[in-house]
Amino acid sequence: MALNIKPLADRVLIEPAAAETKTASGIIIPDNAKEKPQKGTVVAAGPGTKDEPITVKVGDTVLYGKYAGTELKLEGTDYLIMRESDILAIV
Repeated sequence: MALNIKPLADRVLIEPAAAETKTASGIIIPDNAKEKPQKGTVVAAGPGTKDEPITVKVGDTVLYGKYAGTELKLEGTDYLIMRESDILAIV
């Protein structure tokens, strides 16, 4: 599916991973206790700045800070848009 959004400069559009519904030991986590995911997939990336080219590419799985980025909803799907510097690691 093609999105009609193109991030500018060093911004990246990320689709967050689904929140965990069960712990490793099998305990079911209720909706109000679920934590915000800190992992996601890069859906679109800007061209970077003239001093720093963008290092992530579409399809990369990344880790980001808990409160990083701005939440937005496009075509019924939740996304985060953030600066590349808010991304902590590529998994």
